[in-house]
Amino acid sequence: MDELLAKATQGVDPDSPGAFFRIFLNLMTMIPWNELFWWNLAFVAVGALLGWWRGRLLAGIVWALVLGPIGWIIVLRAPRSARPPPLPR
Repeated sequence: MDELLAKATQGVDPDSPGAFFRIFLNLMTMIPWNELFWWNLAFVAVGALLGWWRGRLLAGIVWALVLGPIGWIIVLRAPRSARPPPLPR
């Protein structure tokens, strides 16, 4: 924890008015954004596949985008969408 705190406060004067913002930016640069993007894309792809299988493609995409793998459970627990019968000719 001390190492993380030292990295976050590196080059920051704690008494300066913008110290909070600078520490926040230092913490944001330590986050692996590239990996998070690809993991999120994989979660959405699986959510879309599960949604398509259950007849709820948009719901699968949205739930997976918002909640990740937890959204998959919501899509799988929801009832299948009922398709209306075909119209008579």
